[in-house]
Amino acid sequence: MKSRLTTTLVLLSLACLPAAAEEIGTVSTVFKMVGPNDKIVVEAFDDPKVDGVTCYLSRAKKGGISGGIGLAEDTADASIACRQVGDITFKKAFKDGETVFQKDTSLLFKTMQVVRFHDRKRDVLVYLVYSDRIIEGSPKNSISVVPVPAGQGGARP
Repeated sequence: MKSRLTTTLVLLSLACLPAAAEEIGTVSTVFKMVGPNDKIVVEAFDDPKVDGVTCYLSRAKKGGISGGIGLAEDTADASIACRQVGDITFKKAFKDGETVFQKDTSLLFKTMQVVRFHDRKRDVLVYLVYSDRIIEGSPKNSISVVPVPAGQGGARP
């Protein structure tokens, strides 16, 4: 009984985590003699609370020796494009500004994240990517908007 409860709690906690990304591809931007090159990574993730929406994220990734062992700090450069890929259905209620995707971009204290808003007046989902740090974030950001077609979405959050 105790192990079943533990398993249930673990599964519920995993369901609350931001989405995981799938790498689509990369391109090198700076050649490094030692270690991996600097590059732009393109990733895709599905919105965990809205079926039918996939976001594509491009972000800078530092290479070299420090980048190869995970010590480099990636820049705050990122771009996002979200698209309807099926019927849109709100699976769970969500709050505006809720984190949909998150990735550490340095060993300590810097995170790139995607948050979601629902513009109820226009019935669109707005996705914002930005980078923050405990002491100082970055004003660099990008947004993408996905309209919710009439008759889709179900109960609105």
